[in-house]
Amino acid sequence: MRNKEIARIFNEIADMYEMQDIDFKPRAYRKAAQNIESLGKDIEEIYEDDELKNIPGIGESTAEEIKEYLDTGKVQRLEKLKTDMPVDLRSLSAVETIGPKKIKVLYQQLGVSNLDDLEQAAKQGKIQDLEGFGKKTEENILANISFAREKGQRFLLGYVLPEAKEIIQELTDQVDQIELAGSLRRMKETVGDVDILVVSSESEKVMDYFTNLDRVEQVIAHGKTKSTIRLYGGIQVDLRIVNKQSFGSALQYFTGSKDHNVKLRKIAQKNGLKLNEYGLFEDDKRKAGESEEKVYQKLDLEWVPPELREDIGEIDAAKQNSLPNLIQYDDVNGDLQMHSNWSDGSNTMKEMIEESRNLGHSFIAFTDHVGTLKVAGGMDKKEWEKQGEKIAEFQKKFDDIHIFHGLEANIKKNGDLDIDSSFLKEADVVLASVHSSFRLPKKEMTKRIIKAIENKYVHILSHPTGRKIQKKEAINLDLDAVFKAARKNDVAIEINAYPERLDLNDVHVHRAINKNVKLSIGTDAHRKDHLRYYSLGTAVARRGWAQKKDIINAFSLSKLKNFLNKTQ
Repeated sequence: MRNKEIARIFNEIADMYEMQDIDFKPRAYRKAAQNIESLGKDIEEIYEDDELKNIPGIGESTAEEIKEYLDTGKVQRLEKLKTDMPVDLRSLSAVETIGPKKIKVLYQQLGVSNLDDLEQAAKQGKIQDLEGFGKKTEENILANISFAREKGQRFLLGYVLPEAKEIIQELTDQVDQIELAGSLRRMKETVGDVDILVVSSESEKVMDYFTNLDRVEQVIAHGKTKSTIRLYGGIQVDLRIVNKQSFGSALQYFTGSKDHNVKLRKIAQKNGLKLNEYGLFEDDKRKAGESEEKVYQKLDLEWVPPELREDIGEIDAAKQNSLPNLIQYDDVNGDLQMHSNWSDGSNTMKEMIEESRNLGHSFIAFTDHVGTLKVAGGMDKKEWEKQGEKIAEFQKKFDDIHIFHGLEANIKKNGDLDIDSSFLKEADVVLASVHSSFRLPKKEMTKRIIKAIENKYVHILSHPTGRKIQKKEAINLDLDAVFKAARKNDVAIEINAYPERLDLNDVHVHRAINKNVKLSIGTDAHRKDHLRYYSLGTAVARRGWAQKKDIINAFSLSKLKNFLNKTQ
């Protein structure tokens, strides 16, 4: 899929226009980029079906630019804009606190065109004297440059996984066995590349097929047992062919993590065995290798789910047969955060309901923005009540899915919610979220969040740390104090499943469940294609050792209603 690639082009055009102080074009291009990036279908297929204009936010000119890029690899509009401002926007804008307008000032005043220029200017103290910057901004720039450089080397799980699954699907009929490996199989929030293992007796045929896939931008290596390609968008994919009798041990080895594997090899050595990618051996005799399960069994261990293989206690638990019974991907019964076109979503409620039914959900919650957050289409009470009337109509029509009428309220700087209690008490589900004043000191921010949690109408604290992966650091927060307050007030903490958030992260999930805090999974969907992200939230939960009992989305409808009623 070249969706992400075209989305990046449109975002870059938006940044260029923003530098020129043009009002409406940046917003239009960003909306188009967002909609393209979240499509559940390959944009090349949409182009071939002549349906580009059916994508929300795509008009005559943007459709032509998509065609131009798919046909030629370039968009002349962007090339022309770059001649006026020859800067590496992608890397510079990855530095927190620097937007297009500041990049323009840095270029015009200091000649900064890339990260190396930026770092040198900051170290020399030249940035703090520029209007609109200051010493604190200069310090933040220096602190975030390494973070920005790392962004260029890692890719978001939520955008890589669908592409990897498509490759798996295309190769399945060509091979005898096939599996993802590496950090992608462990479902890490970002991945450096994609690893695929296969068993086949026709290695040359498989490698030829793999290196000639439509999505290949470059063939880096083409061998008999290993080939490497780079997809459009930059992600590298390695394909390895292994023997059937070694498939399990190779899968274990290439899944990792490195620290997990080191521990396993030490256990093997203590038992007079040798473990490597080819199998588990006693002298020259193979004891296991064809399946992962057999490898762990011969080491007197429970099979460890890939999401847990990070050397954080899973091997000791496997020795004692005490690994958690992790929540399964099909245990999630519904989505507890989504937005429709009643606030800032792209799809109608009917479209969101129908897609949720297609996904097999038995309940959903519409949590459109309300109150003063007008940039997100915040509704007033009259609008929200009208939405409730519409939901009641849909509930009569769709009896196979329960529709909660919720809302997302903004947490103000002092911890109050930005809407009246008479409004809150009518909602089935109340999400409380921070959308501003992100840089408060830790003590003040923690106090703010806890005050919101103590509001008797709040059910869920959503995207609790406010981070955006590779874009924005988390707020400064005492999470243990927040977890304690959540447990005391029967408030669930959200695992926001949107690919750029995954917030709480896996480490925080582990801490939360150890404190008996209930968790909620919400896709934060702003269009129907986003609704499939719930599996990413489930992956985070699994990596955090969460069980079915920990996740309120896995509750039955009656049990969920009981949980929500407790807080009112």
